[in-house]
Amino acid sequence: MNAETRLGFVAGLGAYFIWGSLPLYIRLMQHIGAADLLAHRVVWSVPTALIFIAIAANWRDVRAAVKWDKLKWLLISGLLIGANWGCYIWAVNAGRTMEASLGYYINPLVNVVFGMIFFSERLRIAQWIAVAIATVGVGILTVAFGRVPWVALFLCMTFACYSLIRKQVAIDSRAGFLMEVLLLVPFAVSWLAWVAGQPDARVFGDGGWDVALLVAAGPITSVPLILFALSARRLKLSTIGMMQYVGPTLQFLIAVLLFREPFGWTHAAAFGFIWTALVVFTTDSVMGEAKARRLARAARVS
Repeated sequence: MNAETRLGFVAGLGAYFIWGSLPLYIRLMQHIGAADLLAHRVVWSVPTALIFIAIAANWRDVRAAVKWDKLKWLLISGLLIGANWGCYIWAVNAGRTMEASLGYYINPLVNVVFGMIFFSERLRIAQWIAVAIATVGVGILTVAFGRVPWVALFLCMTFACYSLIRKQVAIDSRAGFLMEVLLLVPFAVSWLAWVAGQPDARVFGDGGWDVALLVAAGPITSVPLILFALSARRLKLSTIGMMQYVGPTLQFLIAVLLFREPFGWTHAAAFGFIWTALVVFTTDSVMGEAKARRLARAARVS
């Protein structure tokens, strides 16, 4: 694993860990409306992104992101991630965190398909087996819910399409994220202005700690997305897809152990299938990389 790949792996793991813990923050802010919290996430992500860019002194990429050939794609990715955020906040507050986690379990499978379709990525036999096992697990979870899991499907497709676009847009992750949230800011500010005009307006919740926590929505939102974009440029889409099981697993555990959402034997079986798939895929990937390094060393020696 070279330095760039290692950086992508660590960044991706960090992003998924933060995303997996996000239900704790959303439930803490449950007294704030879903649309209000979404608007704050957008607004406070702007200064956070600017700080990251200033630290890196990377204004050249910001200027590049303003060009239409990149801006048009960032507008689409911004709308996709905004819709994803809004649906996720609503799902957690509606007691459907487990269904939301199902969406992110399905997402890696879609990423694998997208990787084959758009980037001609190939999977080894063991990796195909892993995808098949994971598919069985996702199917069991779907049956366990007893209905079409529209929340899961919406979250899955919006984020898979977002991943696809960000992998193709050759722009620094921080600059790209800044442009995405800037494009969403007019919608967010308009919503907060409308809320402020209502008789019982609570734009900043109950004040005090609510203000600090709403401002914290900026780094909580921007840091994992920047890490993800950094990872997406350095790893194969199929690898990113399988790594994403870390996020929904944390969400799943939070839903069951902390939020006390229903959990039965079918859920346990599905959970076992999905983690088995992750073990198979990861083991095969590590062995494949080790073999590639041995062949590379042998080629240099000869």
